[in-house]
Amino acid sequence: MNHAQWKTRRTRKLLGESVAESSAYVEAGYAFALGQAVHNRRSELRLSQAELARRAGMTQPQISNIEGGDSVPTLPLLTRLAKALDASLTIDLDGDTSTFVFVPHGGDPKDDAPPGAGSTAA
Repeated sequence: MNHAQWKTRRTRKLLGESVAESSAYVEAGYAFALGQAVHNRRSELRLSQAELARRAGMTQPQISNIEGGDSVPTLPLLTRLAKALDASLTIDLDGDTSTFVFVPHGGDPKDDAPPGAGSTAA
């Protein structure tokens, strides 16, 4: 196939064509959505990456890698991140969709934040 015949995944979906998603593509989406949720909660708290890293016992480059979707933290690391972000992390993996939500301690995110704040979906 030459480049003139090449279509993006989005174009194929818009044309109603079947689009198979590789497991690597799906996993990358999860990593990006989790990273976005970390970034959103950190921004809500007005913390720098360096300050979040200090609170979580990590380095600033580690936070940057997580927020950029370049790495997926382990469960113990997610626990430390949630504690450092003064929130609980709720992960909902349901077939084609997934949601990552940092719920601030002492409140419901629907009460405290505008729609989409602190949560992301893949």
